[in-house]
Amino acid sequence: MSIKVNIREAKTNLSKLLARVANGEEVIISKAGKPIAKLVSITEKPKNRFPGSAKGKVVIENDFDALLPDDVLKAFEE
Repeated sequence: MSIKVNIREAKTNLSKLLARVANGEEVIISKAGKPIAKLVSITEKPKNRFPGSAKGKVVIENDFDALLPDDVLKAFEE
């Protein structure tokens, strides 16, 4: 189920609207009657990240900061 509110109402009642979103509702925020944003609950947890997890998967060549060839530089300028 979704509800529609204008910007002023959303600003005034943000905490209440977020509580409704946490309970599964969607909130459509409108400006001058036109929908501009939708508040929805975040349902998936981000993946856990830890330092060093890409070790051995990324290779940085010794010349990674070398100048590009002239033909490649010209292609960027076109």
